[in-house]
Parts: sequence; structure tokens; C-alpha cells
Amino acid sequence: MNTVRIWFSKRGEASYISLLDLQRVMGRAIKRSGVPAWYTQGFNPHIYLTFACPLPLGQESLVESVDFKTEEEHPDYEAWAEDLRRVMPAGILVNRLCPAAHKAEEIAWSRYQVHYPAGMAARAAEQYNALPQALVEKKSKRGVKTLDLKQYIPEIQVQKEGDQDCFELLLPAGVSFTVNPALLTGFFEKEYGLKSSDAHILRTQLLNEKMEKFE
Repeated sequence: MNTVRIWFSKRGEASYISLLDLQRVMGRAIKRSGVPAWYTQGFNPHIYLTFACPLPLGQESLVESVDFKTEEEHPDYEAWAEDLRRVMPAGILVNRLCPAAHKAEEIAWSRYQVHYPAGMAARAAEQYNALPQALVEKKSKRGVKTLDLKQYIPEIQVQKEGDQDCFELLLPAGVSFTVNPALLTGFFEKEYGLKSSDAHILRTQLLNEKMEKFE
């Protein structure tokens, strides 16, 4: 039994597909593509899918992944990728298929790009950088806790990219602790009047504890 990892991008309207719906989308796509996935046994056989570090609704990503198993001894990754591309819905692009080299539990960091319309983020970033702390409320299944964003984002460097302001973030993304970049855009809205809906969040990398690329 081999574990195959599908690497895909999720952009545009597809960023609003929930994890539960994404499981259905991927399951249907694999069936329609004819890729020989392994099915669970029992009363209701289905393709067992494992998503690594799924994103919140509304955030886009270049580095989403989902694993499935196959009994094929010699998977044809390139051919399977092409088969999947033909049946994926708009906004989901299969980048490649490969063996699952690392376990999802090894993910420790995510890198993001945050874009605002030009002229919006520079002043807010300057004010943020001058703060001694930036307190926000982080909600989880265990309740609500106060978090100081300055511990994880001590400074923001804004660059202009055409008609947009852009900056990068490197944030914890482990199984036990994750910092959502939306906490920062929410802080910008509350403190400086920048609408969260104007912020475009794009995940660009997944890294392990050693800052190595997750594969």
C-alpha cells in the first residue's frame, strides 16, 4: 500500500469551500478521474482522505495537500495528476502528485502573503510596528484566550506590488498551536479601520520545525 500526496492550489471562490465540502470534492474528483485509490472496507466503502493543515474559509493557498492510499505498486504520478486536472472544479488546480515524504504532524510553520489595495497597509504597519504589544482574542475549542501578536509578528515590512501593498508573515501552524493571519487583519480593522474584507491572504509555504519545506 502506497500513500500518495496530491498538491493543489485553492484560489478565488474555491477558498470558500469548507473542509467537509472539500473532502466531498476531492473524493468525487478521484472517482471521476479513474485514479486507482484504495477504498475502506465494510458497510460503506469510501476513499480515505487526509488533509494537512487545512485553511480557514476565505484564505487562498498555493500549497494545499491531501493524501490517499493506493494498492498500485508503481504509481504513475504524472498521468494521475493530468487525469485529476481534467475533473477539478474552478479554483482548484492540481500542481503535482508524489509520495508522502513527511507526516502532517511535522508541519510547524506557515508562510503567507497578505495584500491590501495600494496605500492602505503602509500606515497601519507603521503604527503596528511602534506598539509594545498587540492583544487579540484567539478562539479555540478550549475557549478564548488573549494573545499578543507582537510575539509572533514583531514587525511588518510593507512592499508595493503594482496596485497593492504586500507583506509576508511566518506564523506557527502546528497541530497543537496555530496563529491565524486573520487575527492580524482583524486587529488592523479594529485599530486602524482597514476592512478585513479588503485583505487578501495567500499561503505560500508549509515548513517543519527545522524550517525545511514540508513535502
